[in-house]
Amino acid sequence: MVIQIVGLGLIGGSFCKAIRRSTDHTVLGMDISTKTVQQALREGAIHAEGTAATLKTADLVIVCLYPEQTISFLLEHREDFRKGGIVCDACGVKTAVVDAVSGSLDRSGVRFVGCHPMAGRELSGFGASKADLYDGASFILTPIAETDPDAIAFLEEFARSIGFGQTVTASPTQHDRIIAATSQLAHVVSNAYIKSPTLREQAGFSAGSYLDLTRVAKLSEEMWTSLFLLNKDPLLFEIDTIIENLKQYRDAIAAGDADTLRNILREGRELKEADLQTNR
Repeated sequence: MVIQIVGLGLIGGSFCKAIRRSTDHTVLGMDISTKTVQQALREGAIHAEGTAATLKTADLVIVCLYPEQTISFLLEHREDFRKGGIVCDACGVKTAVVDAVSGSLDRSGVRFVGCHPMAGRELSGFGASKADLYDGASFILTPIAETDPDAIAFLEEFARSIGFGQTVTASPTQHDRIIAATSQLAHVVSNAYIKSPTLREQAGFSAGSYLDLTRVAKLSEEMWTSLFLLNKDPLLFEIDTIIENLKQYRDAIAAGDADTLRNILREGRELKEADLQTNR
C-alpha cells in the first residue's frame, strides 16, 4: 500500500516513522520545506518525496497540517486524490474541518474520515517526531452519516497496526466538546499558571507538581490559537466552569471556612479516584 503523509512536523513525521517501523507500506512525505523532506529521506522515515502529482498513487493520504491549512489543502487538491482512495486528517478540532471538506471530497469520489491521534509532545517539528509517539495512544475517528463504513474499519485496523492502543469513534461535535476539557483547557490553564510572577523564583522550590502543571505551557501559539478559536463555544464553557470552581476555593479560603474547603477538596479527590478506577 502507498501512504502519503502531508506535513512532516511532529505528527506527520511520527506517522512516517511509525509506519516504516511497523509495516511494509511505501511512505511518501510531502512538506513545503525541502530541507525537512531531505531530512526525512536521510533518516529513512520516507521512501520518496510526495507531491501533488503522487496523491493519485496513494491508497491512503494523511494530512497533518494546522486546521486552516488542512481545509485549504483538502479543497485545493480534491480532484488530485485517487478516486476511491481514503483521505484523513489529524487535526485537534473536528467539526470545522469535517463540515468544510466532507461534502466536496465525497462529490470528488474520495472517502474522507476525520481523525485525531491523541498523542503529542511539548516539542514540534520533524526533529521531535518519534516512531513510538503513538504507542498505546488513542486514535479517534469522527465519521458522519455519509462516511464509508469500510474506510472506518480500514483506518481502525491501520491505527492498531502502527502502535495505537485503541480506536474511539465519536461525532465531530462530541469530539470537540470533550477535547475542550481533556486537552484545550489543560493548555489554557498551564499557559496561564506559568505567568505567575512568583514562579520566576521557583528554582529549588518546585518538584513534580510544578513540572506536571507547566509541561504543556510550552506550546505552539500559532497552532493552539487556531484550535481554540475553531472550538470557541465548547472551550468557553470549560473556561467558565473552571473559573466558577476556582471561585469556590477562593471564597472558602478568604472566609477561613475550613468545612467548605474540606468538602470541595474531598469532592475533587473522590472524582480523581473514580477517574483512576474507570481508566485502569
